[in-house]
Amino acid sequence: MNNALPYKTKQFFFVLIKLSIVVGAFYFIYNKLTNNKVLDFSVFIDFLTKNDVFSTKNILLLLFFSFLNWLFEIYKWKTLVASVKKISFLEALKQSLGSLTASLFTPNRIGEYGAKAIYFFKTERKRVLLLNLISNMMQMSITLIFGIIGFIFFISQYDVEINYFKISRGFLLVVVILGLSAFGIKQNKYRIKGFSFEKIKAFTTKLPIKITLLGFLFSLTRYFIFSFQFYFLLHIFKIDLSYFDAMLFITSMYLLASIIPSIFIFDVVVKGSIAVYLFSFAHINELTILCITTIMWLLNFVLPSIFGSYYVLNFNFVKDND
Repeated sequence: MNNALPYKTKQFFFVLIKLSIVVGAFYFIYNKLTNNKVLDFSVFIDFLTKNDVFSTKNILLLLFFSFLNWLFEIYKWKTLVASVKKISFLEALKQSLGSLTASLFTPNRIGEYGAKAIYFFKTERKRVLLLNLISNMMQMSITLIFGIIGFIFFISQYDVEINYFKISRGFLLVVVILGLSAFGIKQNKYRIKGFSFEKIKAFTTKLPIKITLLGFLFSLTRYFIFSFQFYFLLHIFKIDLSYFDAMLFITSMYLLASIIPSIFIFDVVVKGSIAVYLFSFAHINELTILCITTIMWLLNFVLPSIFGSYYVLNFNFVKDND
């Protein structure tokens, strides 16, 4: 049926889809900023203006941290995808920022998988999907490791009420579900869209050690960069916390935010609410923390997605795609 459509009609629908993605992304950003029940945009702007916290030097440093954050993400993607196809830095840049824009308003950035896959030939797409999953799992692993360490220190220093019975019950339930799933997969040889779990396992284990190590190294570097960026914002807002104490809050925040499923456009709300709760133990003003999480969101996701919209609008399928 698709082949029956005239070429110009296909091109029209293709342009329409690209425009819809960009317009949709910008609308969600605008809606999030202007209809945020947690932090009113006018209050946010007024708070920044009255406090006069941003000098030219501070702005340049914050932008530099965001630049480094995405630079290492782009290099990570370029390194991982080299196991399937060698691409240039510019291609990795297009795919990373373009997929960010396309996935901005999808649950847990699920749209990123499809967005990156369509940059490749059909025969390469399944492996590209797996590589994107591996990339995200690497970042998640770093977040979990440092988050758990930070959270353990956090609850040891602050009087946090924790229902250990509920946590143990939830953890046991997760272990049982994972165990039954693993057993079922082993027994029934499940397949996902033509991909057996045996093939997924084989692909993962055959990934070169050098590429795997570099992927984790880039993930670790990114984590240090955006964590320090958050600490730098605390310093700008004159929050008197040592680097070690601040990292207890920051690592715990990213840990809790990462394990709570959310539509990505509301990620700033999730992180903001968690951050407000955690930093309340240090008696830090709620508005200050909400402003910091909003600035982090604007710098690391909204700003790159604006640049990514250019690559979405200029995207063209590779030759073997219809």
